[in-house]
Amino acid sequence: MSGADVTRVVEEAFREEWGRLVATLIRLTGDWDLAEECAQDAFAQALARWPRDGVPRRPGAWLTTAARNRALDRLRRGTTEVARLRSVAAMPAGPDPEPVEEDHVPDDRLRLMFTCCHPALPLEAQVALTLRTLAGLTTAEIAAAFMVPETTMAQRLVRAKRKIRNAGIPYRVPPARLLAERTAGVLGVLYVLFTEGYSASGGPSPARPELTAEAIRLARVLAGLMPGEPEAQGLLALMLLQDSRRAARFDAAGDIVTLEFQDRAKWDHDEIEEGLRLLDDALACRRPGPYQVQAAIAACHATALDPDDTDWPQIAGLYAQLARLTPSPVIELNRAVAVAMADGPLAGLRLVDELRAGGALAGHHLLAATRADLLRRLGRTADAAQAYEEALALAPTDAERRYLARRRDETG
Repeated sequence: MSGADVTRVVEEAFREEWGRLVATLIRLTGDWDLAEECAQDAFAQALARWPRDGVPRRPGAWLTTAARNRALDRLRRGTTEVARLRSVAAMPAGPDPEPVEEDHVPDDRLRLMFTCCHPALPLEAQVALTLRTLAGLTTAEIAAAFMVPETTMAQRLVRAKRKIRNAGIPYRVPPARLLAERTAGVLGVLYVLFTEGYSASGGPSPARPELTAEAIRLARVLAGLMPGEPEAQGLLALMLLQDSRRAARFDAAGDIVTLEFQDRAKWDHDEIEEGLRLLDDALACRRPGPYQVQAAIAACHATALDPDDTDWPQIAGLYAQLARLTPSPVIELNRAVAVAMADGPLAGLRLVDELRAGGALAGHHLLAATRADLLRRLGRTADAAQAYEEALALAPTDAERRYLARRRDETG
């Protein structure tokens, strides 16, 4: 196997094993930085040894053993409690160690998520810490997602870890009496994780399917843990309905294919059916929430036989309901698009221009891109071209820039 092939295998192993490995090491050592460092060292060893020795039959087990040995070595050289040494020494040489029984939770990664989402931490820190420790995003990638300098994000992560250590925040899923109040933060983290995978905040790739897959996997665990929580079901439904379009969202060159031009035969109809069932179950609880409303919007698209069959008035109404539940200029922008499709581009442009005048979405490329599209549909080609230029300058990914440049050139 060539060096390039080994690198690809290691990258795949990183996507599949990072969160599990770090979560287990944190549980056993109680040291977040040590867990990350030992996990990183294990992957570095893989890059060095696998080209020479060959890729092991069970890469996850190999990485777990390497990380465990590294943690043991670090602990032995420090002044560490005997109990922690024994815990790490007893760590199984496999990718999915047995969980601690007292939590009644099947996955260390869910413990890690609830710890990251402890209410003692600011929401931004909760999300950032989960993306770093569970999903393996770099500090630079997380900073780009939050649109803050990398140094600011690095400080935020350090403060969050220090807070967990100094406050003695337990590494566990909270007891039943506290579970409901802690769920909103976990759902928010899962949503951000999925969104970053569905539409990457930066870089050469417009999507990161490994992140959407991890978000869906964790959402399934959470929905199974909380079968009576409709928002957990609603979020999983939303993810499945959105992810069902994955194979049709980009062409062979990696360029964006917008919803109206997607080949609907490529949509994953098994995911759609599962998402619709979950949404029905959630709505039957009669406790509507923002994730259920978003899933209902996604269901309108998923059940349309073709673009002309889309129920845009219903989608506009659902966005209005969503805006009441969680007021946001991004939601208002999406509502403007739906209104434009239901009532014409001029009606949508009025809403977009109100948002533009308000300034809340200044610097947001989708505001400029939406405005450009509405101006194009109204025949105002010069204004549309200028708006496309503005969107191009703000677009975060190569695929989006190619799409906007193509639309600008078509406008003339």
